[in-house]
Amino acid sequence: MKKIAIIPLRKGSKSIKNKNKKRMLGRPLFSWVLGEAIFSNLDEIYIFTDDEEIIEYVSSEYSWAKKVNVLKRSPESATDTASTEYALIEFTKKINHNYDLLMLLQATSPLATRYDINNAIDMLLDNDYDSILSVVENKRFFWNENGTPLNYDYNQRPRRQDFKGVLVENGAIYLTTKKQFKKSGIRIGGKIGLLKMKEDTLYEIDEPEDWEIIEKLLKNRLKRNKRNISKIKTVVLDVDGIFTDAKVYYNEGGEHLKKFSLRDGMGLSLLKENNIDIIVMTSENSDIVKVRMNKLKINNFYMGVKDKYLKLESIIKEKNIAKNEIAYLGDDINDWANIISCGWGICPIDATKEIKNDADIILPRKSGEHFIREAINFILKYNERFVGGVL
Repeated sequence: MKKIAIIPLRKGSKSIKNKNKKRMLGRPLFSWVLGEAIFSNLDEIYIFTDDEEIIEYVSSEYSWAKKVNVLKRSPESATDTASTEYALIEFTKKINHNYDLLMLLQATSPLATRYDINNAIDMLLDNDYDSILSVVENKRFFWNENGTPLNYDYNQRPRRQDFKGVLVENGAIYLTTKKQFKKSGIRIGGKIGLLKMKEDTLYEIDEPEDWEIIEKLLKNRLKRNKRNISKIKTVVLDVDGIFTDAKVYYNEGGEHLKKFSLRDGMGLSLLKENNIDIIVMTSENSDIVKVRMNKLKINNFYMGVKDKYLKLESIIKEKNIAKNEIAYLGDDINDWANIISCGWGICPIDATKEIKNDADIILPRKSGEHFIREAINFILKYNERFVGGVL
């Protein structure tokens, strides 16, 4: 059974400019739901967009995720007035209806998780539904404009814990069989199942104020790894602004110089002596950095990584690493989600405001000025004091 998902993305946006690719916690908005879809039980995921910048980004950044595809949508399906169903029909024709189950995921619902996606699939298959709709239980009392209550009797006002409330569509997940969609041409129909999701997923991004609310909710969710303290077993490092002073020197031939600290190099040797794994990832493609990593004999080295959060997620899965056992060293917004979500987020004193606001440790060293060595000293002392889960 072939299970696929479509994430439709339009280039234009009125309420929030370039909404779908605007950075939320340092990552393009659409990448949050795409990442969860990648690690779900879906067989294929399609980014369906008219935005050439998104097409290029997805094609280069997620080539390691074999289930991710990109299809260009027509200008007609990407207008303000075109319905999502119009885009779905166009998409399914483009792939010749090569699917058994079709899931619609929305970039504007970034709180949907891989578990929600899997639960929707299992629910449909286990109960012989034709489609699934994600909802949130809302225990609010509703009235119409005529002053009439819609979902309760005010003469016998129930306690909240006794009140069933109503189920509200949250716009996050829609799942349908091919038979249902080909028959109706709409995302849900036939025998419909309701997938209950967490209360905070009721929020969707339509207006600027929604962005702030969801960013806070997402940040709180990422911080859950910090609740269970553990020894640090893996250290993940950015390059520019961590190994270096965040400066690069050019001549007419291109990149010419970067400055590295020998003391930092010795510190990394101490990590290896203490059986602490080292991972280095950078958004740049630099021959100079490559030479330095080879000199340091760092095998887990990844260049050209724009979405560091999702790349780290894939490494964690591959190597079976616990996120609360990771110390992440970063200084700029493309490190933001990892600084928040790893067990320890550590940054230099001259890191960006966003990073310093959410880092666990801000060291007094500046970027490239033996900052790594200082961070390693902290990590080794922390591990020495850590006995049986107690500091």
